[in-house]
Amino acid sequence: MSRDISITVTRRVLLPDQRKLARLERAPELGPNILFFSGGSALNPLCRVLVRYTHNSTHLITPFDSGGSSATLRKAFNMPAVGDLRNRMMALADRSVWGNPEVGRLFATRLDKGASPSELKAKLAGLVEGSAPLVAAIPDPLRKIVRTHLGFAAEALPAEFDLRGASLGNLVLVGGYLNQGRHLDPVIYMFSKLAMVRGTVRPVVSQDLQLTARLGDGSTVVGQHLLTGREVPPLASPIRELYLGHDGDGRPAEAPVIRDKVRRLIDKAELICYPMGSFYSSLLANLLPEGVSRAIRDNACPKVYVPSTGRDPEVVEPGVAFQTAELLRYLRQGREDIPAAEVLHYVLVDRDRGVYPGGVDEDAVRALGVRLVDASLVKQQDPERLDPEALAGVLASLV
Repeated sequence: MSRDISITVTRRVLLPDQRKLARLERAPELGPNILFFSGGSALNPLCRVLVRYTHNSTHLITPFDSGGSSATLRKAFNMPAVGDLRNRMMALADRSVWGNPEVGRLFATRLDKGASPSELKAKLAGLVEGSAPLVAAIPDPLRKIVRTHLGFAAEALPAEFDLRGASLGNLVLVGGYLNQGRHLDPVIYMFSKLAMVRGTVRPVVSQDLQLTARLGDGSTVVGQHLLTGREVPPLASPIRELYLGHDGDGRPAEAPVIRDKVRRLIDKAELICYPMGSFYSSLLANLLPEGVSRAIRDNACPKVYVPSTGRDPEVVEPGVAFQTAELLRYLRQGREDIPAAEVLHYVLVDRDRGVYPGGVDEDAVRALGVRLVDASLVKQQDPERLDPEALAGVLASLV
């Protein structure tokens, strides 16, 4: 009687492996399962390229956004943020499928910040009725589903809700969330199927919590939007501890535990990528829930960190070695006995062309038990941005 046997195999890979990439382009539906821990929009250009090589990537997204339209909806409905989920689904959607470009335009549209409350309510009513051009352009059955969910959201909005700058995509997802008994997964699943999203997108947890940071000067910052340097000036003091708390008081909340379905997503990954983007609020925030580190350690697949090029306002103490050490600290979750090889194997950089504030100290990275891999990832004319074409090819070649 046969039985399953698990072994670990090591092999050499070429970065990028053009022959492998050519094979993947012929059958992306059979492509590798690359898992990303991320949030925000930094990964969207990469995703639009990655779908050429695989339709099986997995994206665990932070639901802790506390700025803009997401913040207004979170306060109104005591719910996790949906904006980053919407962004990622649209980045992975197959725009060639009938109806998807129209849905994409609707999801990317925001209501006018300068309009009056009565004008905005009339605009939303027209969208729900289907008479507004943005909705009328969407073919059925997508149009009916969009209208239905917008209607649920419009009915549930508090009378004092401020619609200025509201994201229509967020309102559609909120309507689905309310219609599904305040569960995100069913509405994400449905829209992923309707928009032909070429990958799996899920929140790492679904609790309504606030990202909180204790700084080196002893102060506490509550809210993701206060860390990113976009809505307020960048931090003057470095982040010493990142944790999840409740709104306003700065006290740590009981760490949420990832669900079994999230644990299974991590377990199935063939490559785990800790990608570029806002270092604390997009990457490390995903590692805070209980069970993430354990699930990563239990999966023997390759694990790679891709540091951002250019300046990250969240990182007061720059340098690839420092960020690698911080990443390991959060992956270990206080367990210093965990070998680096269980949670991180490679740091992927482009030292010739990339701009890395604080520098790339290979000896310091190696001292952490991690290998630095130097690859062509940046275009000469744009040294502060990773080239999505190059990075997608390297990641797909690593599997």
